[in-house]
Amino acid sequence: MAVAAVTTEPLDRQLPMPYHPPLPTPPTKKRLPAGRPREWYVSHNRRLKAMRLAIALLDSGVYQPASAGNHKIRTTAERLGMHPPSDTTCRMVRALIRYGR
Repeated sequence: MAVAAVTTEPLDRQLPMPYHPPLPTPPTKKRLPAGRPREWYVSHNRRLKAMRLAIALLDSGVYQPASAGNHKIRTTAERLGMHPPSDTTCRMVRALIRYGR
């Protein structure tokens, strides 16, 4: 019975390098349309801020608008690195939590 000679390569050459997925790129910011009244930009940015805060509160387990007082919303904003929201923005956050159910 004949035995074939087998040549093997070391394991480190046979295995491919481990796959590391690329880091996600941050979304590109688009400029807001020009020519609108100042109030439109203020309300637009207020809605975006309220949405981010509502999502953060929902992720942290606050599902009832009554549980989201101004202090809790402002604490969440501080934790996220935002400026403290106004009373109007806090009302918008509670409205988003209420109507999101």
